[in-house]
Amino acid sequence: MLHRRRSLRPALFAAGGVAAVGLGFLVVPLASASTSPSAPVATTSAETPSTQADSTGDHSSAKPTIVLVHGAWGDASGWSKVVKELQADGYTVAAPPDQLRGLSSDAAYLADYLKTITGPIVLVGHSYGGAVITDAATGNPNVKALAYIAAFAPDAGESANDLAAKFPGSHITDDPTAQIPTALNAVPFTQAGGGTGVDLYIKPDKFNDLFLSNRVSTRTAAELAAAQRPIAPQAVGEPSGTPAWKTVPSWYLVATDDNLIPPATERFMAQRAHAHTVEVNAPHAAMITNPDAVTSLILDAAQAG
Repeated sequence: MLHRRRSLRPALFAAGGVAAVGLGFLVVPLASASTSPSAPVATTSAETPSTQADSTGDHSSAKPTIVLVHGAWGDASGWSKVVKELQADGYTVAAPPDQLRGLSSDAAYLADYLKTITGPIVLVGHSYGGAVITDAATGNPNVKALAYIAAFAPDAGESANDLAAKFPGSHITDDPTAQIPTALNAVPFTQAGGGTGVDLYIKPDKFNDLFLSNRVSTRTAAELAAAQRPIAPQAVGEPSGTPAWKTVPSWYLVATDDNLIPPATERFMAQRAHAHTVEVNAPHAAMITNPDAVTSLILDAAQAG
């Protein structure tokens, strides 16, 4: 069931050479964090990049292109059910890869991608992808709406890590004193320049609980865990720039059974952004378990103009 609520505005970080990550628990030196962009992940045929209509028509009445941005520990294929529903309604849909290397570089990559699209855009972010769309949309007049799906919506100077630690309830760790959150594996690797980078993965036996609130079968969770894309520590620790939600109309889906971002945090961000908000009994990866609800919110944003 969707619970719609009227929103009201209530009144992760890099500093001193240290990036704190892991949703408030992991601290690693910036010098050892990965800075190289990851290779784009192939998308399904329904998710190939596309542009809106032809450039000679009147775009005031054109359907917007809907751009879907995934977050950490997933990839563009997580949107597949939503893509099918949106395409069936006649929308052009794109799901470019999120690099998951650092907020400023990830947002710059997406901002450049958006410049290749003609006409109006509805920009949708899940999880860390919400922080990316928040920065990438700033200054782009074609972005007519933002939609956050259990996603970070930081203010200027705020990181995803700051927001994740704002309220209790995340299952990211069962030991607040642990350097690495107990649900994550930190995997070191050698960078192209010779330094050591770190990638963060959800442990396979924690994936169903943390990402999906045990809403899918063990077999399905194992498949998704095997295909997860890791995130670099500085991505959730880097502060946001000027947020687009201050000037662009926003929508927010609060996942009330989210075991990664506490629902209280999601409500706080939605209210602060004056977002049109719905609450859904869903886990963090709501687009996988509740694609109809996610699609409905996106359509509300797309049809609002």
